[in-house]
This record gives sequence, C-alpha cells and structure tokens, in this order.
Amino acid sequence: MGYKQYILTCGGTACDSNRGIELFNALKKAVSDNGLEDSVQVVRTGCLGFCEKGPIVKILPEDTFYVEVKPEDAEEIVKEHIIKGRTVDRLLYDKSQSKVHVGVEGIDFYQKQFRIVLRNCGVIDPDRIDEYIARDGYKALEKVLFEMTPQDVVDEITKSGLRGRGGAGFPTGVKWGFAAKQPAGQKYMVCNADEGDPGAYMDRSTLEGDPHSILEAMTIAGYAIGASKGFIYIRAEYPLAIKRLQNAIAQSTELGLLGEDILGSGFSFTIELRFGAGAFVCGEETALLASIEGKRGMPTPRPPFPAVKGLWGRPTVINNVETLANIPVVILKGADWFNKIGTATTKGTKVFALTGKVNNSGLIEVPMGTTLREIIFDVGGGIKGGKKFKAAQTGGPSGGIIPPQFLDTPIDYESLGKIGSIMGSGGLIVMDETDCIPDIAKFYLDFTVDESCGKCAPCRIGGRKLLNYLDKICSGDGTEEDLQRMLDISDAMARASLCGLGQTASNPVRSSLRYFLDEYKEHIHDHKCRAGKCKKLLNFTIDPEKCKGCTLCARKCPVGAITGTVKQPHVIDTAKCIKCGQCYDNCKFGAISRG
Repeated sequence: MGYKQYILTCGGTACDSNRGIELFNALKKAVSDNGLEDSVQVVRTGCLGFCEKGPIVKILPEDTFYVEVKPEDAEEIVKEHIIKGRTVDRLLYDKSQSKVHVGVEGIDFYQKQFRIVLRNCGVIDPDRIDEYIARDGYKALEKVLFEMTPQDVVDEITKSGLRGRGGAGFPTGVKWGFAAKQPAGQKYMVCNADEGDPGAYMDRSTLEGDPHSILEAMTIAGYAIGASKGFIYIRAEYPLAIKRLQNAIAQSTELGLLGEDILGSGFSFTIELRFGAGAFVCGEETALLASIEGKRGMPTPRPPFPAVKGLWGRPTVINNVETLANIPVVILKGADWFNKIGTATTKGTKVFALTGKVNNSGLIEVPMGTTLREIIFDVGGGIKGGKKFKAAQTGGPSGGIIPPQFLDTPIDYESLGKIGSIMGSGGLIVMDETDCIPDIAKFYLDFTVDESCGKCAPCRIGGRKLLNYLDKICSGDGTEEDLQRMLDISDAMARASLCGLGQTASNPVRSSLRYFLDEYKEHIHDHKCRAGKCKKLLNFTIDPEKCKGCTLCARKCPVGAITGTVKQPHVIDTAKCIKCGQCYDNCKFGAISRG
C-alpha cells in the first residue's frame, strides 16, 4: 500500500514513560476517525535522540518536527497538519520556523551529529523486519556469505580501524583475528548489552530502535571467526529491548537470515538471550562469561583471554552493542570509507548519552575528534539556567572529571587518556557551578564500592578506604594528609586490582584531585562547600536588613528552628537547624545566606 504521509512517533523507553504509547494510540485513532488509513501511516519508531523534548512526532515527507507532544494534541495534528496542510506552530521546536519549514538538519541538536550506529533509530519500525531490509538490512550479511571468505571479513574490519566502543578501545579486527586463528570446533560470539553506567542508555536505545543491526553484525562476526552460536547478554531491566530482540530473532529465523543454512550458504548461526541481574561487574568480559555459564559473575585473571579460552573453555569473541552496530555499515561501504571518519587513532563515530546540567539532553552520535565544547554548547545547547560550566565526566563511574580548560579536547581514546579520563561506554555528564566536586567523586565511589564483587583486596578494601576519606572531607573532618593517602590508594588500586572495575574506580578521585585540589582544600581548611551540597559544612543565617518578616521561612522549616514575629526580622537557631535548605530555597527576598 502506498502511503502519502507518515507520522513517526518515538517508541523508546524514555518517551514511553512520558505517555508515548498513549500518543501513538491517539494518533492512530485520529487517523482512523478521519478516514485516512489508506493514505497516512502512523509508525512507532525507536528513539529519535532528542530526549529533552520528547515525546517527538515527525511527519514525512515534509520532515516536520514536533516536540513535547501530548496525546491530547493528536487530533489537532491530524486535522490541521494532515488534512489542512497547516503546521501546528505551538508544537514546533523553533516557533520562528513555522512559515519556512526546516527539517531535522536545521535543529541545532542534530547539526553536528553523524549517524552510523543510530542510522535507523527513529527512522524505522523496529518490530518490522521488512523496514530494516528496505534500509539495506542484511545486505552486508549476504555480501559476506557469498562474496567474502572469513579471512576477508577479518581483514576488512581490521583495515577499517574500528575499535571496541568500551573502556579499552581494543581493535575489533585484531580480536576477531585471535579467535579465527584458534583450531576449528565450537566457538562463540557474545554481545555485551549489560549497560550499567549511571545515566547511560546508548545500548538500550540502539537495541530498542534497531535490533536487527545487532543480529546481522553478530552473524557476520560468527562467520568470520567460525562460530555457530551467539549469546546476547542483556540486563533484565530492559524489557522493551528484550521484547524487540525476541521479535527480531523470530522474524530473521523465519526468513532464513538466522538459524540453519542461512540463505542456502551452508553457514549456520543461532542467537540466544541471556539475562543479567544488574551487577555492574558483569560488564567485565570474564565476569559476563561466568554469568552466562550460570556461575557467580566474578572476574578471572587474564591471560588466557576469552578469544582463546572463553565460554565453557572455547574461543569466544565479546563485543558491545555499539561496536557491533557499526559492522554492517563497514562491510557495505568499505573500510576505506569508514576510516576517513574520525581521528588518526580513533575511527568512526561515538554515541553518547548526554545528561546533567545541559539544555539539550539526549542520545547523540558525533564523529570521533569532535570537541567537548562542540558537544556541550553546540549539540547540547549550553548549560541550563545560564549557569557556568564547571566540569564534565566521560566514561561513567570509571571516568575522569574534566575541567573547563579542556573543553577543546577532541573526543578520542588517546586525548581523553592524556587528561585522566576514559571514553568508556559513552556516558557524558555535564556539571555546573552548583555541583560540589568532592561530593561528585563520593557519589561515584559509593557506586563502585557497592558494585565491587569483592574478589580482590585492592578494589574491595581500597575503594572503601577512598569512600571513607571522601566522607571525612565532605563532613569537614578531613586533613591535608588524607589527600596524599587518597592518591596512594588510587595508584595501588590501578596497579593491583584484578579487573577494569577496580583499576579505574579511583579515576574520579585522581582527576578531581588533579584539577580541583583547591575545592578539596576549601572543605578541609575553611570548612566550606562553595556549591552548598555538603550539608555538614552549611550554616544558614538571616540578614536582618533584608528580612521582611513574611514568616514563610518559619512555616517551611520542618523542625521549628526559625523564630520571629510578623514584619520583624527572623532568627535561625543553629542548634536546631538540620540544614535542609527549605528556608534558603523559599525566601523571596534573598535574606537567607548559606556558607
């Protein structure tokens, strides 16, 4: 059936949590009620990326982009836009564009993005394999099976310069080559979809929006290394991604694109899902493999590496979701095309979950080499509320805290490593002047200490000691000697911990001591938290010259620590004050200060 118009609605978890499913159903009903089923199709896609402005509705072929759409807007969109051909100006991202239509490329959030991994997210219905096929889906698999030898595939991926999109950035083709050279027999291909970083949702969104790209990539990898079995290790907290993967596996198997004798080529490959229970440490390769085998997820020493001895003692390749999503494009467009994108050492693009104190939070994909400044201020639209940029953290809880002087640092593995951070899986958290750096470091240490498997002493004991020192400093009880002890422990953890979790857990501490030492010393010597986040260092006072005696602060105080009469200056009893900040937040005259 030939449709004249398409109404695309975001069908990712973020928009679903904001009445996205209701919106989709309301649009379908409005199209049906107006007798337009034969000419207009409503499509539920994956994530369009601009999560700050979701739910999003995009109308084709006009490329109209509506933001923050509610189910109640569906009837108006159909009657005004679809039937009468008039834009609903109040729902446009940029109201000034209502008379001169500008598509997605005209929106600042998208202008510097280049989508390879996310090429189909927000474009196709992820539950329909025919839509994936219409976008060149499974063409790369066909090319591999009938035009290339396994060694040709390994060589092409190696030539492309694609590096694993995790913490280490190990060359993908080299890893495949190790496994391919192992003696013939049972081998395994594993997709690591155990995304555990706070604030990160890159893999989840890719699986929700384009599940077939991962199945195709795993099958290509299986052919290249000689594996007949694949596993996707995905956390059980991703129900929508799991549902779409299950549907995609069933569809591809039915069409002969997965399973026995794929496309009559003689090559067979099957994929199963394995569910994780949310343990952060299972993102580490050997812990992940132990979990698949039904054991407790704990790391083991390397070598031997999984490519030589992995699942059940057999050669196993493990790649994460983002790495795999690149594979079909590399095969179809060629290694030479791919390695022209990015930097000399880091080819292609990087997907980030851009979150924190930034105006345009969301899922973005930019060429490697794009600077932090471009990501935060051009794509991200700058800092919320006009506040000053203070720091950014890449790499999740294992990443470093990056100060303003490095805003022009290009995003690649080597550049981030030089300033004490890592690429990680792709979380990018932006902080402003209201954030306290020691408190941020404590937050991440608290996470990694809680997630440590406890197997090795450097991580188990060192992480706890670091957290205790941070607690002391944020409580005003720290000393200068504590700062050096923290550095010594951080060095020991980096050198002696068994796996990447312990080796990188101290990165937020090391980088913050390197770049924000004055803020630590301020907590220690002045017993002051300039951001007002460390409660034990706060003292609230009322300026009698500014206080109007409105009584609002006294009424908001939960413990009765504020006294005074109407139209007379009030007073805070510091012995009773629990430093909750209710008085400071509610005073309309700026009479209350904290310090």
